[in-house]
Amino acid sequence: MAAKSRTPKPGKVGSAKAGSSKAGSSKSAVGKAKTAKPRTAKSKAAKPVSLATKEAKPLAVPDVSDLAKVRAQIDGIDREIQTLIAERALFARQVGRAKGKLAAAVEYYRPEREAQVLRRVVDRNDGPLNDDVLVRLFREIMSACLAQQEPLKVGYLGPEGTFSQQAVHKHFGHSAKGLPLSSIEEVFDEVASGTADFGVVPVETSGQGTIQTTLDLFLTPDEDAAPLMICGEVELRVHQYLMSRTGRIEDVERVYSHGLSLSQCKSWLRKNLPKVDRQAMGSNAEAARRARVADDAAAIAGENAAHVYNLKVIAGPIEDRSDNTTRFLVIGRASFPPSGHDRTSLMVFIRDQPGALYKILEPLARRGISMNRIESRPDHGVLWQYAFFIDVSGHAEESPLRDALEEIDAFAGDVRVLGSYPVAVP
Repeated sequence: MAAKSRTPKPGKVGSAKAGSSKAGSSKSAVGKAKTAKPRTAKSKAAKPVSLATKEAKPLAVPDVSDLAKVRAQIDGIDREIQTLIAERALFARQVGRAKGKLAAAVEYYRPEREAQVLRRVVDRNDGPLNDDVLVRLFREIMSACLAQQEPLKVGYLGPEGTFSQQAVHKHFGHSAKGLPLSSIEEVFDEVASGTADFGVVPVETSGQGTIQTTLDLFLTPDEDAAPLMICGEVELRVHQYLMSRTGRIEDVERVYSHGLSLSQCKSWLRKNLPKVDRQAMGSNAEAARRARVADDAAAIAGENAAHVYNLKVIAGPIEDRSDNTTRFLVIGRASFPPSGHDRTSLMVFIRDQPGALYKILEPLARRGISMNRIESRPDHGVLWQYAFFIDVSGHAEESPLRDALEEIDAFAGDVRVLGSYPVAVP
């Protein structure tokens, strides 16, 4: 459900002004938080300062000759970490209070700020833990701190145990409240109505390409609902597992899974289960629910689904490509300020004339703006006319992309900014 208006002129973006105002108030709130000390005994401790100083130095190699001493040191570090997390939570609460009484939890959420924090985590990391491990830890800390105000409500394609739920946890952390829904269309509807603060929907896979259902929902928005914006993206490595109630491959006579998952595992299935009946389901989690009631049935789903539905893993990962990845979009009702490393999604309707597409792309190329993706879909309002979905680097509020959009808007039939949002953090 895209915004109906054409690409806004500089300084006239209503949502951008609101976003900038929020960013300003957030900055002011942080300033207040720094001058006010939390009223707890823990916040008066000097340990946080000493730990920060230690982190600036090279990590010392522990002497493991005395295990009791090493464990005591670990216990001390754990206490310092816990003290710092508690102090961070108190400062986050003060930021919320400084912003005043807001309408809902979504008003406290700043995706561009979270992206900046996580990028700094990656930049600072010198090991021994991997970047994705540290990003996950900090994501959960921020998620828990935000939930002190009120947990975010995030809709996703259910039921519980789907890859969409995994994408929700990766982007929002486990403190957000997930709302499993029956279809991608219902996710759009629940966000538009305000029942969900955000929604997470799949948009493309590395092997099968674009998920057309998602694009079509931007192309044909509900006329009576608020326009939705893309405000984030998630890249999720997808690993497929074969699971069943008995855990024995010789019992399997039919396999349930989502159609995309069956496609992603077709070579493995052809080699290992050539004669089984393959049945496509609405989601992998629904396939797991179906498989748990029959000894001769199996499901292909994420490993988490086996835990949720009490199934035994027979084999996995069984996807044909080791780089199997799904990209998800985070949809909401507002746009957000730049994060410093952003992507913008556009929907462009062009006039039917020679060189029309070239005239849309040339202003981007001339300004050195990278185009990450382009996809055409039939215009549902005009026969044999097409809309182009284009992803480009940059934020619509900043040059050079802002200037390019002004030039494109003067020529194209209609240009809609579906959203500018932080590039996914690994």
